[in-house]
Amino acid sequence: MTFVLVEIPGESPGRAYNYDAVTGPVAEGDEVLLNTTAVAKNLGTGGSHFVMANITSPEKEMLEAGHIMKLRYSPGQVKVLAAEEPESHVSDMVNQIESLSGLPVVIGTLHSMVAPAAAGIKAALGMESRVVYIMTDGAALPLWLSDLVYELNQKGLIDATITCGHAFGGDWETINIYTALQAAVAAAKADAVIVAMGPGIVGSASKYGFTGVEQGEIINAVNILAGEPVAIPRISFADRRERHRGISHHTITALGTIALTKSTLVFPRLPDHLASIIREQVKAARLAEKHRLVMEEGTPALDLLQQLGVNVKSMGRTVKDDPAFFLAAGAAGIHAGKMAEKRRDHTWRMAPEQ
Repeated sequence: MTFVLVEIPGESPGRAYNYDAVTGPVAEGDEVLLNTTAVAKNLGTGGSHFVMANITSPEKEMLEAGHIMKLRYSPGQVKVLAAEEPESHVSDMVNQIESLSGLPVVIGTLHSMVAPAAAGIKAALGMESRVVYIMTDGAALPLWLSDLVYELNQKGLIDATITCGHAFGGDWETINIYTALQAAVAAAKADAVIVAMGPGIVGSASKYGFTGVEQGEIINAVNILAGEPVAIPRISFADRRERHRGISHHTITALGTIALTKSTLVFPRLPDHLASIIREQVKAARLAEKHRLVMEEGTPALDLLQQLGVNVKSMGRTVKDDPAFFLAAGAAGIHAGKMAEKRRDHTWRMAPEQ
């Protein structure tokens, strides 16, 4: 992905995303076709123009292997080599995975949760551990849009990426969440996995009308494949919207209604006056009846982010602005890291002597 400066007749120059792998490269002086909707609607995430075609150089070679199409039957459809299709050199390994064998899978609802969750796993399990990020198609579809994932990879907090569904651009491409989880084990050699959508959740302020409902569905998928789902609750005491104060209604819907199977729901240690609000919400939503509730200290995850110079934001808010939000994701990562360590120790004990 590259940023280009574009001149639009009658308007000030603006920035545009160009996905070289989709539309081909652009050069100074090229005439391009733009999608200007994001700027017109004043969107936050992805609030730039997008190059749809290079009119000056309209042809692009499609030499990549594979025959799986993402963004199917749209003018922007993209050809990828999926890890599970026969042409892939890892397909046999991926398709033979019948069980995740207790692999911890941290499941979030916002892209900004990925950084503290990854830092939590590394803080608990060590920087040498392999953390794999699976990006779903609940929000942004090209992984290339995420500067955060690039930074986390460069700083050793994420070791491999997988894009599933219509999301694309990861180290490995997969057709759905099930084969993404299989690929995380077989191809990416994960010690722990984080699953969350890309930048830009979609929501309507209604009970079911938000893409974060996928958290409950992913919990079900992880359990079907015999993994260990670890849910990140969306918590905030800085969001002015009442429906997101304390435990967000998104979490209550995804875990209380959509999830049909159990997860480990991790809450961060918070000051008593905030923890009491959380306890009342948990009780009212009857979350303890469906999930294993755990409390974990999330601070080491945020300390590691600070040490590595990763400055993450959510809804424009920093760790300082909304510590509970980031502590929740960090705590889930730390707990998953501890689970992964126990799993690794058990695997070593069970290994036959050479």
